[in-house]
Amino acid sequence: MITKRVVLRFPQRLVEQPIVYRLVKEYDLSFNILKAYVTPREEGLLVLELSGDNGKFEQAMQYLARVGVIVQPLSQDIKRNDARCTHCGACIAVCPTGALQLDQQTRRVNFYDYKCIACELCIRACPPRAMEVYF
Repeated sequence: MITKRVVLRFPQRLVEQPIVYRLVKEYDLSFNILKAYVTPREEGLLVLELSGDNGKFEQAMQYLARVGVIVQPLSQDIKRNDARCTHCGACIAVCPTGALQLDQQTRRVNFYDYKCIACELCIRACPPRAMEVYF
């Protein structure tokens, strides 16, 4: 059993296709939608948590690549620019998943990208603009 958070980018020609339905029916994956941006007849972006059998998961990823859906791990979307971060902690209060946490001993903010759902709340809350989004 595998569980991964991924970003799916749909080109214009695939926005109105039942891609997620096929992931469920043909590859027996379960999903949780963490974030979605879909503009009909333009483009789509889905942030999903996908779970299922390892072999079926890999087959599903191959299917997505074959039809033209761009798949990337969620951790590639939000990054912290360590040179800009002042460890002020403003981001911690708005993070709904605990991806940003204060280390009590060092008083520094740690970023755990595997917990991040790319909600972008930290980007708006960060005074020195150390949190950055990559789409």
